[in-house]
Amino acid sequence: MTRAVRRGPWPGSRAGRAFALVALVDSAGTGLYLAGSTIFFVRVVGMSAGTVGLGLAASGAAGLLCAVPLGTLADRWGARRVLVVLQTWRAVWFVALAFVHGAAAFVAVSVCLGAVERAVSPASQSVVAAAVPGEDRTRTLAFMRSVRNVGFSLGAVATTPLLATHSTAGYRAIILADAGSFIVAAFLLSRLRIDTAPAPVRRGALAFIGDFRDWHYLGLAGLNGVLYVHTTVLTVALPLWTARATAAPVEAVPLFVALNTVLAVVGQVPFTKNVDSPDGPVRALTFAGLALIGCSAAMAAAAHAGRSGALVLLVVATVLLTAGELWQSAGSWEVSYRYAPDDRRTEYLAVFGLGAAVQEILGPPLIAVVVVGWGTPGWLALAAGLGAVLPLTPRAVRALERTRPAVLIGGEA
Repeated sequence: MTRAVRRGPWPGSRAGRAFALVALVDSAGTGLYLAGSTIFFVRVVGMSAGTVGLGLAASGAAGLLCAVPLGTLADRWGARRVLVVLQTWRAVWFVALAFVHGAAAFVAVSVCLGAVERAVSPASQSVVAAAVPGEDRTRTLAFMRSVRNVGFSLGAVATTPLLATHSTAGYRAIILADAGSFIVAAFLLSRLRIDTAPAPVRRGALAFIGDFRDWHYLGLAGLNGVLYVHTTVLTVALPLWTARATAAPVEAVPLFVALNTVLAVVGQVPFTKNVDSPDGPVRALTFAGLALIGCSAAMAAAAHAGRSGALVLLVVATVLLTAGELWQSAGSWEVSYRYAPDDRRTEYLAVFGLGAAVQEILGPPLIAVVVVGWGTPGWLALAAGLGAVLPLTPRAVRALERTRPAVLIGGEA
């Protein structure tokens, strides 16, 4: 295991800095794809928006079903080996996606891609846990997240000249560049000299979610999923609320998103300070809930203010939303590692990610219908739901502590 040396905000270990490079390459390719893929499928391939939505829904469902089995596979065969395979798998199917024709083929390729998408994150986290010293682990994940935000932005900007060509070749180049980023990421991961040998497996068969019996950990994953609502608030509620319920100009929405991105890049590492202390993750998750409650209040108030007042309140809401996002990320990383057994780490991390996955599926329609649709009472209902999570999180952690010791810094119990 590489010793951590703190030099500025970046990871202290050599492996951690290598992971940051992998994150940059991966996210730059994804930024390219997200910025140009929908236009490609609609304008070039000729699919309807409904077909694209169906493909995305099928992709998400496949990811939800396959995340835990693939996590178990990573624990059995070695997280780094499986992660390299997953990145290569993504590259192959993105190449196929660039040349897909017809709705059935698009949905089939989307399912093949989606099947591994949810497994990439827990496998990556598991490799980081094995390669990076405990005291530098959460800091490394935070820096990777900041780098990913930078990569998304760079990829999106790089899409502009390709889209400007209005050619099939230009659109295909966007998707093929994303495929290439996964090949580069797989190569970099394969070159890392770290000990990520598979831990002994105590069960003979691969486990599916129905075989998972750690209900306290699963409950904590669900509570974290509620706090993960910040993603849906940013992408769904903020633009809809700004346009429909406030006097603020709709042109301000991209500025709110840009503010969120900048704050996330700058603030993620500082927000991990002391999160690896005994009560650090619970404190971070509590702060996340309080910040999101404040965001809900500011959003509700923006509907009752004039143009300038609404703009100020929406900026405040964006800042609080981002603070909630940063605290939730830091707290969830630490608590998910801390109570995951070493020999089933990737499986546990995959289970922990299910809370966020369910929120991503159910969150958009609920936020659009209940919060935005109900108006101010909807925001108050969201704040009340978040408030209910605050006392439940430390209880869930205490329940986990009663069942087994936590894996603290450096792997000591």
